[in-house]
Amino acid sequence: MKYRVLGAGGPRISALGLGCMGMSDFYSVTPESEAESISVLHRAIDLGVTFFDTADMYGKGENEKLVGRALAGGRREQVVLATKFGIRRDPETDERTIRNDPEYIRAAVDASLSRLGVDHIDLYYMHRRNPDIPVEESVGAMAELVQAGKVRHLGLSEVTAETLRAAHAVHPITALQSEYSLFTRDVEAEVLPTARELGITFVPYSPVGRGLLTGALTSLDGLAADDFRRNNPRFADGNLEANLKLVAELRAVAAETGHTPVQLALAWLLAQGPDIVPIPGTKRIKYLEENSAAADIELTAEQLARIEAAFPHGSAAGARYAPDAARRMESR
Repeated sequence: MKYRVLGAGGPRISALGLGCMGMSDFYSVTPESEAESISVLHRAIDLGVTFFDTADMYGKGENEKLVGRALAGGRREQVVLATKFGIRRDPETDERTIRNDPEYIRAAVDASLSRLGVDHIDLYYMHRRNPDIPVEESVGAMAELVQAGKVRHLGLSEVTAETLRAAHAVHPITALQSEYSLFTRDVEAEVLPTARELGITFVPYSPVGRGLLTGALTSLDGLAADDFRRNNPRFADGNLEANLKLVAELRAVAAETGHTPVQLALAWLLAQGPDIVPIPGTKRIKYLEENSAAADIELTAEQLARIEAAFPHGSAAGARYAPDAARRMESR
């Protein structure tokens, strides 16, 4: 595994992290999932993956508990642990609201620390922004958590360049997590350049397009009934077929290089700069190992050009989120 530095003078982390969301939510979870997920988390550490990502809303807190159990027994100090607050899910209706007020932030961090079973969080993100609360007020409350020793570094997710600047002026922002992949390149216009100017690490989530860039998913037939991708616009009739056509060139390059499409998708992201740390998620050891191997791939200028030409900005068919989820994001 290769390593990078989180933010300006932050901790050393693996060039590829591990997104833990799917272990507890959104991609169909079975009673047998927990044991396998813990095995994946342990294997990740063995492979040198030291950057784990979770959030308090994943599984309504269950994902944090799962990660906490996996890190018990001396493994906590082997990873840089990130979690998030801001999306509140009603326990009865699952209705989601965004809370960024200081009172909520103080309660949320204590709840996350308890579920994780740790005494501090290495990177604490604001998961989504509520525009009714000044970002300066929210980040000011987050900064108090750093002063109290509950949090080491601060992050934001899915915000505009303007919000990122305003937040960074209150307290250094170490990482920005937003969607970024060959299918989703919007951040290249303003957000990523601003993060670079400020010395903020960019953490792409959904770096393989929710599975589309693996080249393995060709229809919805293999997805469980509760898999959220069944309601995602990019998987809708017509859009899915159009997006799979884009993947054809990635498959062609992969066949020539001896790698898999998902490895090339991750290698392309890593090649965008040393401040990029993707967090692909998986519940299977074989996919974890496949993903991790991407850190060692050095794409040639010609290969990078071919891949980029196949996925120009705006080429993906369909919005990246359904309208209800999209309205909760400051960035679009």
